[in-house]
Amino acid sequence: MSKNNKKLTTSWGAPVGDNQNSMTAGSRGPTLIQDVHLLEKLAHFNRERVPERVVHAKGAGAHGYFEVTNDLTKYTKANFLSEVGKRTPLFIRFSTVAGENGSADTVRDPRGFAVKFYTEEGNYDIVGNNTPVFFIRDAIKFPDFIHTQKRHPQTHLKNPNAVWDFWSLSPESLHQVTILMSDRGIPATLRHMHGYGSHTFKWVNADGDGVWVKYHFRTEQGVKNITEEVGTRIAGENPDYHTEDLFNAIDKGDFPKWKLYVQIMPLEDANTYKFDPFDVTKVWSQKDYPLIEVGNMVLNRNPENYFAEVEQATFSPGTLVPGIDVSPDKMLQGRLFAYADAHRYRVGANHNSLPINRPKNEVNTYQRDGQMRVDNNGGGSVYYEPNSLGGPKESPEDKQAAYPVSGVAENVAYDHNDHYTQAGDLYRLLSEEERTRLVQNIVGAMKPVESDEIKLRQIGHFYKADKEYGTRIAEALGLSVPQEVK
Repeated sequence: MSKNNKKLTTSWGAPVGDNQNSMTAGSRGPTLIQDVHLLEKLAHFNRERVPERVVHAKGAGAHGYFEVTNDLTKYTKANFLSEVGKRTPLFIRFSTVAGENGSADTVRDPRGFAVKFYTEEGNYDIVGNNTPVFFIRDAIKFPDFIHTQKRHPQTHLKNPNAVWDFWSLSPESLHQVTILMSDRGIPATLRHMHGYGSHTFKWVNADGDGVWVKYHFRTEQGVKNITEEVGTRIAGENPDYHTEDLFNAIDKGDFPKWKLYVQIMPLEDANTYKFDPFDVTKVWSQKDYPLIEVGNMVLNRNPENYFAEVEQATFSPGTLVPGIDVSPDKMLQGRLFAYADAHRYRVGANHNSLPINRPKNEVNTYQRDGQMRVDNNGGGSVYYEPNSLGGPKESPEDKQAAYPVSGVAENVAYDHNDHYTQAGDLYRLLSEEERTRLVQNIVGAMKPVESDEIKLRQIGHFYKADKEYGTRIAEALGLSVPQEVK
């Protein structure tokens, strides 16, 4: 493997001291806006593809509603969750992650699961995936990770060397890699998969008391997956298979349904739980924090125009309503900036005024001008604040709940670095047939990797998660588990 002494630099030539950890206030953050290297990476990354989405380019969408079935007002003051039976209109977009707009639906890839609730207090977005975890846990690594999933700049081909080199050097990815390479890596349809908010969020009730939450959308159709061979065959026969299936199901009245649950953790548990609850590469045990029912999601209407609705739909985990706040999750903190910035670049500064994104309630801002201004631009009304002319004013009762932060401003990793226990637990939960398919999928994906050093480094991670897991993959690749790992 080639070695060099070149220093990584910013675009203005300054050396980068830490490219693995963003700068936070203490070990849990929040992330500091003074980390100009992080901001440059995220902002530049959002502008690397024109005009389709950098990630989640291929997608399908539908309209529907959410109905509350359980009273959880003791945990959150969010208006759309305020009473059993209340319905809120919504729009959802499903997507693959790495492929281009014309790529096949049935590839092995996580699926985006983004839901926009049109509440009476403004829009609320849950922007998740069909997996409860992710490959990385700090947004500063996101541009590099997605580069490995894209095409080689010289050959314009997918590059398994880059994929496995990055994963083998980022052991926090092991849990998600195990899920991706398992049967769940290729859902049979978009209707037959779960969805997750993935990140930890904060609910706050009317008294200002908070809890940490995780979202789980459980499919009412049952989980169904397809094998690598079937996925490959369908990709050649009908690359739009998932898109077509969703449209046809709704069109004939077979409305897909999911039941939303949350896990709820008391705020103080975050300091003592066995895994850092803000690390998106980890899950909370459902034995420790059981699923609590929230309500039902039903999709019952197809878009009238794909571009106007599915393609121009914009989602951000920073699109919040009173009663729902964010957490110190470092990956989430980066997404708060990156997603909205991507929409301002891709769709325009006024993307929220487009019909698919426009809130149902009245919008009162002092924002003016910019691309895609489709209303009267505020007419001749007052355009600054504070003012004495009767313009809209802030409402202190809607401020986000305060929480303490402390620590030294520095580039720092999460305190907990056990990347193997949960991946090993998942492997041991699988049946023998599921384990065999998992190993076959991983071996098939790793065989094209040219470097044995990369293969052995990754085998070491599998072995640390479970000895059988690593040994089976090593033997299938004609290699031995590195002695230093045993």
